[in-house]
Amino acid sequence: MPLAAETRAKLKTVSTATVATALYKRGFRNQMLQGVQPLNPRHPVMVGEAYTLRYIPAREDLNSLEVFKDPSHPQRRAVEECPEGAVFVIDSRKDARAASAGGILVTRLMMRGVAGVVTDGGFRDADEIAGLDFPSYHQRPSAPTNLTLHQAVEANGPIACGDAAVWPGDVMLGDGDGVICIPAHLADEIANEAVEMTAYEDFVTSRVRAGHSIRGLYPATDPNSLVLFAAWRKENNR
Repeated sequence: MPLAAETRAKLKTVSTATVATALYKRGFRNQMLQGVQPLNPRHPVMVGEAYTLRYIPAREDLNSLEVFKDPSHPQRRAVEECPEGAVFVIDSRKDARAASAGGILVTRLMMRGVAGVVTDGGFRDADEIAGLDFPSYHQRPSAPTNLTLHQAVEANGPIACGDAAVWPGDVMLGDGDGVICIPAHLADEIANEAVEMTAYEDFVTSRVRAGHSIRGLYPATDPNSLVLFAAWRKENNR
């Protein structure tokens, strides 16, 4: 089932930290992509369904520049087929010694209306990509072409990215802290809870900044905290 516009909008108002807690309550402890950071932390929150690309270790007799003559090459096909509003997620085996992609391919994704790009490897042209109006996440910059180490073998199948399992259609949320993968069937539920959690966290922050202790406030073990929260919420239209 496609990601609902309302759910997408809600997820754009919450953080990966809040979503991680909501997932933890449901037994999911390994949804945050490890070692994946934004090239530009000032980019807006990234939300979209995963469209994936999987690399395996390159074998020299099968991974020369000649492979790009084939229009069905998995990397080239994936860049042209990733849907508008999706997040392009690349399994580079956590190996940033060679680039997962570069500025031209990332620009093509941006121009096609893709919501963002994520790899657990690296990007070449990192400064150029960081300057694009396009959320992009990687491990670290990497100049060598992907062909030196990575061989693209499958588009839009299940992958591992940053030690997390990502299935096509799972919902990717990215912010300044990194990227988290929300199982597709939980997206609506997690979005609703995360919005509620964010409202309470904002209330808590206002109380803490006013000098109040966190005892009984965070978490809300004192029933009076919920009474105060309800009043704050009404006053602030939250």
